[in-house]
Amino acid sequence: MSLEAPVLIHVPGEAERLLGPRITPPGLPFWWTEARATTTVPEAEPLAGSVCGRLTTLLGGTVWPPDAGHAEVVEQTLDNAEVTEAPAPDAALPVVDVLTPSTAVVLADRPLLGMTTWLSDVLRTTAATDRALHIVTPPHVRLTLPLRTALGGAPNRWVIQGPSGGYHDGLSGAELTWHNGTFTPTGPSPKIADAFTAGAAPTDERQLTVALRAVHRPEADLALGGALETAWRHLTGGPPAGWGTAEPVNLPWSPRQLTDLARNRAPAPTHAIAVGTPDHPAIATHRTTRTTAGVAEEVTLTVGYTAHQRAALEAIEPLAAELVTTHGLTTMLTTLRAARADLTLTPHLTAPPIPVALTLGPTDTRAIGLTHARRPSVAVKPVQLGTPSHPALHYPLGDGTNVDAWTTLQHLTAHLKHSTEPEQ
Repeated sequence: MSLEAPVLIHVPGEAERLLGPRITPPGLPFWWTEARATTTVPEAEPLAGSVCGRLTTLLGGTVWPPDAGHAEVVEQTLDNAEVTEAPAPDAALPVVDVLTPSTAVVLADRPLLGMTTWLSDVLRTTAATDRALHIVTPPHVRLTLPLRTALGGAPNRWVIQGPSGGYHDGLSGAELTWHNGTFTPTGPSPKIADAFTAGAAPTDERQLTVALRAVHRPEADLALGGALETAWRHLTGGPPAGWGTAEPVNLPWSPRQLTDLARNRAPAPTHAIAVGTPDHPAIATHRTTRTTAGVAEEVTLTVGYTAHQRAALEAIEPLAAELVTTHGLTTMLTTLRAARADLTLTPHLTAPPIPVALTLGPTDTRAIGLTHARRPSVAVKPVQLGTPSHPALHYPLGDGTNVDAWTTLQHLTAHLKHSTEPEQ
């Protein structure tokens, strides 16, 4: 088994978000640690429970699941003389359940699976050793958006094991087979699992997503996170509640600390997660990279709305205007989809997002040519943002209810690719 280094949680609602409303965490701040037991050794799970139970006996706190912790002695089945410690290789993986030359397999069974520090380590190590990560769960498990983003598609997979023993991809629904040490689609044209489509149900809940990119000059006093905070304030009325590099998110929101982390990790990219308050679900991923153009921030912010709440579509154009004038926006795509307001992902077919608006910053507008960009080949009237000397364009595409907006967006992007000479 492995025991994660404890994390001091300062962000309200993280325990309830990841473990469910029935958990009663201690008052803030509190320490969070996780014990991970491999399924390949029978004593591993009771040993993990004994460690957690003894920790709470000595220090107080809560064990989750409630019946997992105990203080019993775990007897080993092998004599000490039969156990030989092997030296760990340089790129040793954290505890996984199955390891083959091509794939690391993790078995997980918890209501909500997040991007924990441990899973982040597994992803980083599998990438370094040219392996795929396959997370195998029962059908009732959900993913957080940061973990779904981190998996990023093939070769990594979310594998659903059905009650009858079959497997399918939790994101695409394709039936899978264990073959040559990895999960692969069944045949050249795999069938979509019935469970993937049968579990899909209409919902009146919505998710509004803003995906933006901003580029800054690499100046000494550069502060990161401004574009993310601006988007958060426009869409929710306040700043993020917290940020961190894994889930649970543990630190109060601080652009200064985010900037310091990115500086320390440069020139390597920095990945971060931000969350909102419990009463207004919102979550974002933030990636900082050094490019030839400067320092780039890539933000994907998603806000959840219940059936009785209205998505803040009226905030998108003012948000775009502020990002253009203040935060170096290059592009922004806004979409709306029918999905869970709690921002978790189930292994079922869901409706695709529908485009709401596309924004081009001054740099891209100038590269395309303002006259050309202002006259798209579709019935969209762009709104000019920014200053006359550095104009940007905002293209409204609808209210997120008409799927034809995808066709409009495709025609618009095709028109914009036929750029003209930059205008003087």
